Amino acid sequence: MTIRSMTGFANAAGECGGKRINLEIRAVNHRYLDVQFRMPDDLRHLESVLRENIAMHATRGKLECRIQIQDIAGSAQGLDVNQDLVSQLAALNGQWRKEYKELGKLTVADILKFPGVLVSQNEDAEVFAEAVKKLLEQALVDFTAARAREGEKLSQHLFWRLQEMERIINNLSGIFPSLLEAHMEKVRTRLKEAVSNIDNDRLQQEFALFIQKSDVDEEFSRLRTHIEEVRRTIMTSKGRSVGKRLDFLMQELNREANTLGSKAIAAECTQASVDLKVLIEQMREQVQNIE
Repeated sequence: MTIRSMTGFANAAGECGGKRINLEIRAVNHRYLDVQFRMPDDLRHLESVLRENIAMHATRGKLECRIQIQDIAGSAQGLDVNQDLVSQLAALNGQWRKEYKELGKLTVADILKFPGVLVSQNEDAEVFAEAVKKLLEQALVDFTAARAREGEKLSQHLFWRLQEMERIINNLSGIFPSLLEAHMEKVRTRLKEAVSNIDNDRLQQEFALFIQKSDVDEEFSRLRTHIEEVRRTIMTSKGRSVGKRLDFLMQELNREANTLGSKAIAAECTQASVDLKVLIEQMREQVQNIE
């Protein structure tokens, strides 16, 4: 397994106790793992368990888990009243009416509307909870697979641009000796003019500028090292979270491309620096999608 995208979608559905359960997972980019749930209040007690299960499959991304429960039409099932909950509601209503005179009595209709008061005879809370967790696991398998497929596309996108960067660097390093010779000829001409005017400061400036711009071996070496590290990070990720590391490497690549541009001794050097930065920016945008 290579890198994984932070974006993804999956769903699962099933039936339990005369009800149909629909579960969806969708995720977009985020710096950290942010999990939000949209589900009936009757299932809120499962939130911590569901959150832990999701965290085992994702480390970054803004993820939403939506769970919907629907009664199955035509299903034969009776209803029981949760007497303990009714008693608690009645006691709270009586207590609050003593403290707040403006409050009215709870009607039977009010109590029956409260979540959890009416319970299906066929509905076993533990069995229903297990059904929800099983559907989540099923959806997470598809969700992880979808993010892996998207990650494979991102890998190909990055590999192609890394190859283009290597081509630009190799081309520039191949013609750099001739560019350097042409630059030296310009410097010789300037030096002759400077010597004729016997300006020592000018001589020192020209020498310093020449030495600075003629040494780009370090930039070439660092660019190649960073490119290889990006490739190695992708190929050895094995499903681990590598997005932050890749983002750091994009910053390092951009730093070296800028330095190369600042040392440009010819138009070819400037163009190479610009082309490299365009490719790096394209990769950086895609890296933001990687877990």
